[in-house]
Amino acid sequence: MDNLTHSLVGALIGQTGLKRKTGLAMPTLIIAANIPDIDAVATLLGGQQHLALRRGLTHGPIAMLVLPLLLWGIMLAFDRWQTQRGKRPEKRLPVHKGWLLALAYIGCLSHPLFDWFNSYGIRLLEPFSSQWFYGDTLFIIDIWLWAALIAGVWISQRRELHGKNWRMPALVSFTAICAYILANGLITDRAEQLTAEAVRQKHDLVPALVVANPVPVQFWKREMLWRDDRYYGQGSYSAFDDVRLDDSARPHYMGVEDKRAFAANVVEQSPLLFWSRMPVAQIVGEGDKKTLKVSDQRFVDPMVGDRFSVFFPIGDEGK
Repeated sequence: MDNLTHSLVGALIGQTGLKRKTGLAMPTLIIAANIPDIDAVATLLGGQQHLALRRGLTHGPIAMLVLPLLLWGIMLAFDRWQTQRGKRPEKRLPVHKGWLLALAYIGCLSHPLFDWFNSYGIRLLEPFSSQWFYGDTLFIIDIWLWAALIAGVWISQRRELHGKNWRMPALVSFTAICAYILANGLITDRAEQLTAEAVRQKHDLVPALVVANPVPVQFWKREMLWRDDRYYGQGSYSAFDDVRLDDSARPHYMGVEDKRAFAANVVEQSPLLFWSRMPVAQIVGEGDKKTLKVSDQRFVDPMVGDRFSVFFPIGDEGK
């Protein structure tokens, strides 16, 4: 998910009452909820390299053990530094080492959980396994989730200022978010079941993979993607309607069999292929300008497609 969502999740957890357990609770929760994204520096490498590096090592089990410890040490050192210089706020609660460490772990563990909810993918077992995991439940930027998180945090803080029960709005928001995520998971599961059956009826194919890709704003809808060992296609689903499939079923790799084999060899070491869940390749151009375009079926929208595509010039070698 986006970092605003991660930050709000950390803040909401604090507003449920946990922020009163120790000094520096809120900053620890918010920083911890974002800290696995230190791998974002990989985007500075340019090209497609970041696809092989993001959501991996810093989101895996070793990072989940080590990162909270590092943050805990930094926050303790910060509190000590302020105290020694007489700059520690008088109203700040005393730092409870045990609770501060627990909150660092809670905030940090919330990050891979919410990243798993979307279809981009996360390697939860890195470095022990490079397997990607997908929740296919929420769009990567979910405005309804934003609304529930912001409302919960804001109302809770307002009630706190007026000496009222401030934990309850945060708990209500937390419960609503859990219900929203569950509902989206059920929509995804239903969409995938219906799409698999529709593909069998329409194309006489048994799809090996069906993905219900969440879309922006309209959480009740899914972009439906399917494939078997040779063909792929797409469609749409609405919880208030039914599955609608496109008429065509296209081969993953355009062209004759030797072109397909050549395409697979060319992209074998590509970071995009390592990341890709539903790779497709197409020969475009002619003669010396012939190019192999490799992309992912999940991200073909013109607004984002170029970020998830790579081109290999092949000339006439693909014949």
